[in-house]
Amino acid sequence: MRSRWIIVAGAFVALGIAGLAFRTGTDAKPLPPASEAYPTVADGVTVGETTGPWRAPGGLKQIPIWPHGAPDMADQPRKPERVSVSATPDALSSKVSEGVYDVTEPTMTVYPPRGRNTGAAMIVFPGGGFRVVVITSEGTEICNWITAQGITCILSKYRVPGSNDYWNPACRCQITPKIPRALQDAQRTIRLVRARARELGVQPNKIGVIGFSAGGYLVAQTSNILAPAYAPVDDIDKISSRPDFAIALYPGHLCRKGDAWDPTIHVTKNTPPTFLLQAWDDPVDPICNSTLYARALDAADVPTEVHLFAKGGHAFTMRNRAHPVAMWPSLVERWLAEIGVVGAPSESQQPLT
Repeated sequence: MRSRWIIVAGAFVALGIAGLAFRTGTDAKPLPPASEAYPTVADGVTVGETTGPWRAPGGLKQIPIWPHGAPDMADQPRKPERVSVSATPDALSSKVSEGVYDVTEPTMTVYPPRGRNTGAAMIVFPGGGFRVVVITSEGTEICNWITAQGITCILSKYRVPGSNDYWNPACRCQITPKIPRALQDAQRTIRLVRARARELGVQPNKIGVIGFSAGGYLVAQTSNILAPAYAPVDDIDKISSRPDFAIALYPGHLCRKGDAWDPTIHVTKNTPPTFLLQAWDDPVDPICNSTLYARALDAADVPTEVHLFAKGGHAFTMRNRAHPVAMWPSLVERWLAEIGVVGAPSESQQPLT
């Protein structure tokens, strides 16, 4: 019998899976429009906008993930990529946050580990409702924390807008595009990191994903949709896109109308070990996104850790210091050690599968 850990208002409650109960129906809320979920890039005051590709900080190099341009773009409008800048006093470094719009040339940015190299890599999928890539609070700041753990961080800048399940303000309805371009980019990024593992100083069986909100949906998709979402373009596409471990914070798009589970996600025993974390008072992505996924993972006997907090709202990232949800990075760190990604494994620890 596998156990789960649930955090409510900051208190640990250990439950055997046989007695695990989740509230879903009474707590589920309709998914709000992306324009309401992300009125600015980080609920700050917009102070400027630049036209042109987002530039990685500190001279880090962005690597195009497709050798000849992204696939399935023939019928797509190609507006210039632009970056919106908002003043956010709670930002961890420059006190501003950036959001990237109209991405047609997806990239990955490599952040080398600081100090001891654990040989692990983590690919970061920022959120943004598949309308914008929230590149600072759910991207660069997350990479700074990841690299401090001796883990190589790969920041994904995937295609937007409308590149996956999204809210369309014109019809005020949820739309699932026929071609999931963001998923294509996510799968390709995992394959590319695995193909370049030696060059990056990474073990090819220690490559995981972490995502926030819409990025959490990409975590669930890449964990369970293993068939290529695009026609192969080179030998790299022969490599597996399955992550070795998966972390989803306040994921969205999994819990559909009427608390129904996303029918495109089929959890199996091949789904990687997964860590889920969300706040009960999330006004954007209801808690059923995590609880329904946790139930599906348990039914498939996938090693899973779940943390639910009373308060935290949405998009708390590493900036919410007012509530116990702020402890989430340390919880992830302990979990990574427990499953053998970092640190010395314990005798009772199960290896990554």
